[in-house]
Amino acid sequence: MLVNKVEICGVDTAKLPVLKPKKMTELMLKIKSGDQSAREEFIKGNLRLVLSVIQRFTGRKENMDDLFQVGCIGLIKAIDNFNIELGVRFSTYAVPMITGELRRYLRDNNSIRVSRSLRDIAYKALQIRNTLSKKNCSDPSVEKIAKELEMNVEDVVFALDAIQDPVSLYEPVYHDGADAIYVMDQLQDKSSADEMWLEGIALKEAIEKLGERERRIILMRFYQGKTQMEVSDEIGISQAQVSRLEKNALKSIRRNI
Repeated sequence: MLVNKVEICGVDTAKLPVLKPKKMTELMLKIKSGDQSAREEFIKGNLRLVLSVIQRFTGRKENMDDLFQVGCIGLIKAIDNFNIELGVRFSTYAVPMITGELRRYLRDNNSIRVSRSLRDIAYKALQIRNTLSKKNCSDPSVEKIAKELEMNVEDVVFALDAIQDPVSLYEPVYHDGADAIYVMDQLQDKSSADEMWLEGIALKEAIEKLGERERRIILMRFYQGKTQMEVSDEIGISQAQVSRLEKNALKSIRRNI
């Protein structure tokens, strides 16, 4: 439910039309031949699809009118780029397009600002990844992407990490037909649990299995509360390297616990 909001951007969502598959195909053929009235009808007939997508972002406390407008931009882009000959349902193609448009909007308007240069590197890396994936039918390694960009692997990793969209505690992870279950519902406070000391032992053993540099980074980051930049200055490596080593260390710890 969109917080019981029936009217968005002056549109009465309760009265939005729903197009049948056959009708959508007919309209799409007309759109490809330049029929503007068919295009408008197709857009109106798929606004419910936009609504279904923006429900995933309601926990972010964003203005629903803004999200709806951004979602409509994604819908229009999907219409303009949809290929009838692919033989896939329009919704299958449109949902990722709408979602991507919303994520870009939220990322660019995030209070945590990411520099333009980092975003440019990340977007170029994503484009190269898509190109190589289509060419080789498999996801390329970061090393291959960095080679195409003629950059250091650490810099590419740092740029990609910078544009990752943080997950909200209010992100819905499951719908049982009634109330949604959110990320925060999956969190648990075990501070007083009897097994806490066993977990502490397991964590200590997992940390001891790390390499000397990774162990030092984990201790400085999570036990001494230092930032990645502070760790970078003290150890004498780049922040991107600190980020990569920290991630590898956390993966190893999770694997060994």
